[in-house]
Amino acid sequence: MAGATNYNFYRGSTHQLNSNLTPPVTFHNGEGAGLYLAPLVEFHKPDTRLGFMFQAGYDSRKGSFDQKMTACNCPADLSVKLSYITVEPSIRFAPFKSNFYLYGGPRLAFNLDKSFKYSLGANPAYPEQETMPVVRGDFDAMKEVLISMQIGAGFDIPLSSQYHKTQFVLSPFVNFQPYFGQHPRSTETWSVTTLRVGMVLKFGQGSAMETPAVTTTASKVQFSVNAPENIPGERNVREVFPLRNYVFYDLNSNKIPSRYKLLKKEDVKDFNEDQIGITASTNASGRSARQMTVYYNVINILGSRMVKNPAANVTLVGSSEKGSDDGVAMAESIKTYLVNVFEINATRIMTKGQLKPAIPSEQPGATKELVLLREGDHRVSIESNSPELLMEYQVGPDAPLKPLELVTLQEAPIDSYITVDATGAGQAYSSWSLEITDPDGKVKVFGPYTKEKVSIPGKSIMGTRSEGDYKVKMIGKTKNGGIEEKVTTSHMVLWTPSKTEEGLRYSIIFEFNKSKAIAMYQKYLTDVVTPKIPKNSVVIIHGHTDIIGEESYNLNLSLERANEVKGIIEKTLSNSGRKDVKFEVHGFGEDESMSAFENKLPEERFYNRTVIIDIIPAAK
Repeated sequence: MAGATNYNFYRGSTHQLNSNLTPPVTFHNGEGAGLYLAPLVEFHKPDTRLGFMFQAGYDSRKGSFDQKMTACNCPADLSVKLSYITVEPSIRFAPFKSNFYLYGGPRLAFNLDKSFKYSLGANPAYPEQETMPVVRGDFDAMKEVLISMQIGAGFDIPLSSQYHKTQFVLSPFVNFQPYFGQHPRSTETWSVTTLRVGMVLKFGQGSAMETPAVTTTASKVQFSVNAPENIPGERNVREVFPLRNYVFYDLNSNKIPSRYKLLKKEDVKDFNEDQIGITASTNASGRSARQMTVYYNVINILGSRMVKNPAANVTLVGSSEKGSDDGVAMAESIKTYLVNVFEINATRIMTKGQLKPAIPSEQPGATKELVLLREGDHRVSIESNSPELLMEYQVGPDAPLKPLELVTLQEAPIDSYITVDATGAGQAYSSWSLEITDPDGKVKVFGPYTKEKVSIPGKSIMGTRSEGDYKVKMIGKTKNGGIEEKVTTSHMVLWTPSKTEEGLRYSIIFEFNKSKAIAMYQKYLTDVVTPKIPKNSVVIIHGHTDIIGEESYNLNLSLERANEVKGIIEKTLSNSGRKDVKFEVHGFGEDESMSAFENKLPEERFYNRTVIIDIIPAAK
């Protein structure tokens, strides 16, 4: 059943209404809204493009013409009650074999009602003048049958499972019927154009489709669910937060963006970089917000360190697609701030401009996601050879600034996630998904997945339930179109905080599209990170990327990065005779539900090109 509103637009002209009535003026434009009601018959097969539609019903084209003024300055009004029984056969076309479809075809309309109401008002200058009575009647010279066309688009919203024989579907639609063929009268130029907007409730029965046989032992896929005990614990994480030596500017601007924290001259004496992390951890919600609060003080941190180390010098290199002059202007904006607010001698700060940074994001021939790439290249790099400003063991213009150490409360650490292992699924399946049933019988669906191991936050599965026995069904779609199911049960416990345990976190940041660990981090991982790993601890290494590039490529890239870092740490431990550390390595690619930062701004995307190292001490 289809129901809709017809928005009718009158064009052309009508004058002689019938043989008994010819108003003193000609009516031209008008509009109005009418009701459309019709039964509809439709046929189409799932996952196909072509189908057929047929509807026949009541179709109102009523409306009112714009008011006209007669020679006596009297207002004349004409409203029309025009309606038809219409027959509309259509070809249905789903271009993407999806729920969205287009349709079109002829329209055959049989006139039902052709009445009008005409009124002539009094001249406003003579309010006591007697008005003419309203005249009601029928148009003459009306065409009894109209042949025109109609096109439209709709979207099917299933209200029942596709596997049920009886189907219910709700379909909003829009339909356009141009004026071609829609001239109601044979004697005048009056035409009607209609925009129809409405909804269809479709119901009926489909024939059973041949479904692939469901097997349980056909492949060699090993399916298991690891749900950690999640003994309540509150993990304080002592995090060494890397400080990016870039300040990102808005495109087409050489002014420091407002998101960066700038101080007044009188506030410099109270600035303490060690307090930034504490304030951010207390006030900001979520890791991305906390860490960005720290990063957005990068210019103040640089100024504070230069004040404390009078021998330290820096070079500010601005990169702008507009050219070196604009790059210099960007660098000078930071220099001016440091000189005026932190009172640093201007001779300690050099500025340069260039078209591209030393390691650009936008590569020659790039055609996709150019705005995101150019946002990353529109920046000022902070370069220095002064070790007081730089990360341990780092020297040279490309060296990052010295990191900050933060203490933050980490919620639901990655080792508390439910891990589903489907070893062999990559070869046996084109994809696989999960149906997880809670103790009350409610089902949640996850996937589809193409990798063999996935980690799901317990909260996504359990909500607020503290623990319970869950049925986990893996549904694999084999490469020949078959379906394979494997079922297991698992007792799950939601991670909740209650006691204190401290872990360590380090981050290694990668430049754009580089899977090899940056050479400058080799000594840092060997001499700083590895000695901090306690005996019998667990080291969880997870790689991430930003959202630029293909999803599958980024997934592999993040895993390569994580394994590169693991290899360096593992080799260092082995060289000292240690084999007591357990490693877990994950590559999450651009998965924004797992990434440490958002991807809205270039600085967030640059921080997401990272490998995070969580060092979890052995339970006492």
